Amino acid sequence: MRDFSYHRQEIERVYGKISPFELKDKLISLAEDSRNGSVQSLLDAGRGNPNWIAATPREAFFTFGQFAVSESRRTWNQGDLAGMPKKEGISERFKDFIRDNPYAPGINMLKKMINYGITVKCFNADDWIYELVDGIIGDNYPYPDRMLSHIELVVNDYLIQELCYNEPLERKFNTFAVEGATAGMCYIFDSLIANNILSRGDRIALMTPIFTPYLEVPHLPRYNFDVVNISADEKNENGRYTWQYSKNELDKLRDPSIKALFVVNPSNPPSVAMTPETIKYLKEIVDGSNPDLMIISDDVYSTFVDNFVSIMADLPYNTIGVYSYSKYFGVTGWRLGTIALYEHNVFDKLLKEQDQDKKERARRRYSGMSTDPDKIPFIDRIVADSRQVALNHTAGLSTPQQVQMAFFSLFAIVDKENTYKKLTKSICRRRKKLLFDGLGIELDENIYDAAYYTHFDLLEWATVNYGTEFADYLQDNYKPVDILIRLAEQSSIVLMNGGGFGGSEWSIRISLANLNDESYSKIGEILSDILEKYVAEWRESTCNCSE
Repeated sequence: MRDFSYHRQEIERVYGKISPFELKDKLISLAEDSRNGSVQSLLDAGRGNPNWIAATPREAFFTFGQFAVSESRRTWNQGDLAGMPKKEGISERFKDFIRDNPYAPGINMLKKMINYGITVKCFNADDWIYELVDGIIGDNYPYPDRMLSHIELVVNDYLIQELCYNEPLERKFNTFAVEGATAGMCYIFDSLIANNILSRGDRIALMTPIFTPYLEVPHLPRYNFDVVNISADEKNENGRYTWQYSKNELDKLRDPSIKALFVVNPSNPPSVAMTPETIKYLKEIVDGSNPDLMIISDDVYSTFVDNFVSIMADLPYNTIGVYSYSKYFGVTGWRLGTIALYEHNVFDKLLKEQDQDKKERARRRYSGMSTDPDKIPFIDRIVADSRQVALNHTAGLSTPQQVQMAFFSLFAIVDKENTYKKLTKSICRRRKKLLFDGLGIELDENIYDAAYYTHFDLLEWATVNYGTEFADYLQDNYKPVDILIRLAEQSSIVLMNGGGFGGSEWSIRISLANLNDESYSKIGEILSDILEKYVAEWRESTCNCSE
């Protein structure tokens, strides 16, 4: 038997002191060592990277790339060198390409995508196709730097469809294409500080549990925010968390000293969306008590919940929406995301109301962009700040990435039967059922559950099934990380601690997206065995005490 005491001591030493993602790497090392040449597979259900991809829009993308290269060679064809594509007549040449390549991968989807722009959006055919061709070739700087104009309109249609961003609102959203939701969040944090809308030490709120970086970033020296946690504290009649927020918790937001609220909806790790009743109450609080509250909502898991509606739909004036394509389309490596801001918004209002000292600092910061910096809206300041302002002319997501983003958006838009969406949702729900069957626990049905992750609380399970005496025994005799170490050491299973996401210290996060179906049955069964060993140890200690 190998001695893993060093691993255990090291993991116990750093638990709660480092990010759960860094802790996971140490658990992986323990799990790898415990295999010791055996055929036992490492099962890493820690990260949220899905093990599927949206293949058809990728096929359309690469086929369209062939057309784009042929367009480049039309203008200049000298061995390995080609010229820059030309707009005039490009739509007719694209029709020829479609006709001449009936069996090219993704060709039918490509035709539907292009036709959507022409017939539904009423784009000029040459302008639309040329933007995509020049974009996929990537031979020009992004222009406009915030987002290519036709692609922005298409992406907005996707956001409207999937997140209900602006129905039935009168004005439109301005969207900035960014390198995934994490980059979007970094840009927003930086611009709030750069524009003195938030200052070091200001009070902000986080709706917890929440993705770990949202817990960590506010405490960096640059921000050092005073953080108020709004906890998902509601429980059902069975004593299980519903991952909704009680009115008592939400009422904390009535305090006008709380300037900003950061939300992941559906949440991470529970991956449960806020109910309409919760959002309605939040709207009442904002309208009645804290009208200048800035809300930043990360909606990355929205597509896995039926009939999802973003906070952006109910509080567009107060909310910046952040979205990532990574999970739904299996595209974490492409780094595709958006920041969306309603034209009429609280951020621009707060800029206008600033004192002259803050306005003067902003004028100096953005003077190279405009002779009247006061009129630069906040969304365009985010774009400029993403390149330290001085390099604003080189801002913007790479154009091939924007084209791929547009193709993913169009793929979802023309999928009128939601075939792909139903498939991805069924994958996650099926895996959650297999996991809970393995655990021997009845699965609660929840229409707001994205089922992308699940959040298992050991103390909740102990209390519900065996009472508070057993729960007290666990807390008195074990550390919260013990179950993670046992899983890694004994079965090469790697999960993440929920405490690192602002949840219970005795909880674990299990990704339902990144392993094959049979793995979740196995994880459930092994986790069940470990839980029963805790019970057996407790009962034995009880018997020994009574003798």
